[in-house]
Amino acid sequence: MLDRCNVTVLGAGIAGLTVATALANQGTRPRVLEQAPAIREVGAGLQITPNGMAILRALGLGPAAEAASQAAEGVELIDGETGQIVTRIDFLKLAQAGMFRLFHRADLIALLEQAARDAGADIILNRRVNAVQLGEHLPQLQTSQGLETTDLLIGADGLHSQVRSALNGNEAPFFTHQVAWRATLPAQGAIPAVVRVYLGTRRHLVTYPLRGGRLRNIVAVEERTRWAEESWSLTDDPLALRIAFESFLPEVRGWLDQIERPNLWGLFRHPVARHWHGNGAVLMGDAAHPTLPFLAQGANMALEDAWVLARELARRPSSDALAAYQQARLARTTRIVAAATANARNYHLSGLKRDIAHTALRLAGRFAPNAPAAKFRWLYDYDATKG
Repeated sequence: MLDRCNVTVLGAGIAGLTVATALANQGTRPRVLEQAPAIREVGAGLQITPNGMAILRALGLGPAAEAASQAAEGVELIDGETGQIVTRIDFLKLAQAGMFRLFHRADLIALLEQAARDAGADIILNRRVNAVQLGEHLPQLQTSQGLETTDLLIGADGLHSQVRSALNGNEAPFFTHQVAWRATLPAQGAIPAVVRVYLGTRRHLVTYPLRGGRLRNIVAVEERTRWAEESWSLTDDPLALRIAFESFLPEVRGWLDQIERPNLWGLFRHPVARHWHGNGAVLMGDAAHPTLPFLAQGANMALEDAWVLARELARRPSSDALAAYQQARLARTTRIVAAATANARNYHLSGLKRDIAHTALRLAGRFAPNAPAAKFRWLYDYDATKG
């Protein structure tokens, strides 16, 4: 049925480009509407874990994805003030060694854009959607070019999704009282291929290499009472960032001293959408299940969503397919969102709770070194392509 269906994907991010590729590979020619005049991504890193790499490989993008990224060897949690390692997950000891990849976001977007175009998707830039209307009629989009209709509307339009609002009404997110700075720096010397998380009281900092070690990616999070806008494009005074981490190790402070214009965004907790589909529309990625960035799974969930949605649409009529897609994805994405929220608390412990938690992790690492990795088998061993 898909080859006779007019499919419109709203948003040319990771979710939208991946689902467009998967659908085009099945014989349809989806339209992808993107409001920007060009597909660009701000400089930032992201982690694609084995569950996400399984999708890229199934789409025939495995070699290109590996060439555009580098393998991560593990994750280390480190006391930000003393430098003592709290725990470590060694990816090289896992069956999926080599499938934990570190990407510059722009490189992954470029790979997915090319894949979508090569597969036959029609990517339309500079097409702003001002309103989405759902009801008895086909989905209607009021765009900068006029009124458009489509048989199937896929909302891959992110945190502020108009498709989500059309399906669920307007919802007010909860400010977590956390803000995050992000930046990339030219590397000075070799950077270990490890995701390092420096922990402190009510703050933490994540760093890892990008582009073969030529860049250092930094994401720094602080708890605060002041509100910050939920945006990817705000900038902040670098002095505020340096003051927030002035008690951390000299090497951490040295990185922050190099940052001249950090991006800043407020972290908000959104509920998983109640309704993922209806009236010819369906949600995916951040539009369906926004997550805090403390489990590195936002992009991976978008990749999984894309594969499962395209698979279900190929198997059965669209109304049944959308219900099967939500049923297949709801429990897993809800669990991931909850785990990321829990990490937000665990990273920022203070006082006695912090001492007890860190001691327990160190002891577990000494006497049961495989325990930290085993804890996440439910996450990384999952392969949506085998469903």
